Amino acid sequence: MRAILDIVLLVLQIYIWLLIAAAVLSWLVAFNVVNTRNQVVHMVGDMLYRLTEPLLRPIRNMLPNLGGIDISPVILILIILFLQNVIVRYIYPNVF
Repeated sequence: MRAILDIVLLVLQIYIWLLIAAAVLSWLVAFNVVNTRNQVVHMVGDMLYRLTEPLLRPIRNMLPNLGGIDISPVILILIILFLQNVIVRYIYPNVF
């Protein structure tokens, strides 16, 4: 059972890095550092969008309009860190 919890923790950590990569890529596109007409950039951006958007959309719907500032990735990262903490502190020690 601990192996399954280790996999869950690893997946959560990878998802945090995907959220960070998606946020950085969106900034790079917004500031015109990278061009989405490049096929590789478009494929990476599309993959990151498809992986992160299903969890970010409900958070964005609950947040008020902050004038173009999107803090939904930060909130999702905090939720994931909370879940990791719960798993490590309460679930992991009680599993044999």
